Amino acid sequence: MQRRSFLKKAGLGAVAGAAVAAPAFAQTNPKISWKMTSTFGPSLPALFGSAQTFCKMIEEASDGNFSIRLYPAGEIVPGFGVMDAVGNRTVEAGQTASYYYYGKDPSFCFDTAVPFGLNQRQMYAWVYEAGGLKLLRELFAPRNIVNFPMGNTGTQMGGWYRKEIKSIEDLKGLKMRTAGFAGEVLSRMGVIPQQIPPGDIYPSLEKGTLDAVEFVGPVDDEKLGFQKVAKYYYYPGWWEGSAQVSLYINDGAYNELPKNYQSLIDIVSRAAGNNLAAYYDANSPAALRRLIGSGAVLKAFPRDVMDASFKMSNEVFKEFSDKDPQFKKIHDNYMGFRDSIVPWFRVAEDSYENYLGLALANQKKG
Repeated sequence: MQRRSFLKKAGLGAVAGAAVAAPAFAQTNPKISWKMTSTFGPSLPALFGSAQTFCKMIEEASDGNFSIRLYPAGEIVPGFGVMDAVGNRTVEAGQTASYYYYGKDPSFCFDTAVPFGLNQRQMYAWVYEAGGLKLLRELFAPRNIVNFPMGNTGTQMGGWYRKEIKSIEDLKGLKMRTAGFAGEVLSRMGVIPQQIPPGDIYPSLEKGTLDAVEFVGPVDDEKLGFQKVAKYYYYPGWWEGSAQVSLYINDGAYNELPKNYQSLIDIVSRAAGNNLAAYYDANSPAALRRLIGSGAVLKAFPRDVMDASFKMSNEVFKEFSDKDPQFKKIHDNYMGFRDSIVPWFRVAEDSYENYLGLALANQKKG
């Protein structure tokens, strides 16, 4: 009798414990549904796919309690409307590249890429270990945005051109699709820059509205078909030693989240970002071979073009730093880190890659 009474009481105790535990779990993992827009769409499976990965991982990791519905460019807002849409909470989140908002403030370009800036690994180090993220968060705060790095394309190509670029003179009068700081520098070298959303680039090049276009690199360029309407494929994209893709979160929506969801956003944005970088590194070599096989002529920019671009970039940096204290603050930190880390990369990374490239080439000859 006493044993049955004890088991009955123990069973009730277990049930009562479960009843107490359930609300506690619900409080830390509430049901939340967000909307997210992107600058990109399904025609760019690497970039848009990383946003899809982010949303999928958030939902799975929260056991379905935190869901984010993703919309491609144009469905809720235009591709270049992500910053405003997140800032005014038309959507809670957005995926974009911050240099598209150069017209709002040139400082935003440091969140993506600036001419002769950091490569992919260096950018990651600056953001997470050298004060970069703190400076960028200060920059985005007045826009009601909490920004998170969410991937990188690596060093980009210099773009597609209808005619050869033999010297700096060949840039003059060239109508070129480009974005951010690159457009500012190139315009001072005679180029007529055009900022056009990804989905509109090919038609503009095909119709002759553009003479040249730069976007990312072999993976995306092949998808967009630029090789069909422009023959010469130049490298390197000196304006994008790397290009960081960003996740924007409305600060009000972010602050309403429980801490574990905030941490989840940080963790998952890094994971989705690493997947994006790996995708580009793994798939660019084969895409480049296919582009060359289809008739693309691969060429390096002449040295005088590179030297003139470097000189002009530094002049623009100084001009903007002289008139904008916040730009100068970010610039000095970013470039100071660049100047300190590049010598290390030359000693270790570059010497290794240069030797290995020559050794493999000689091995094939032998």
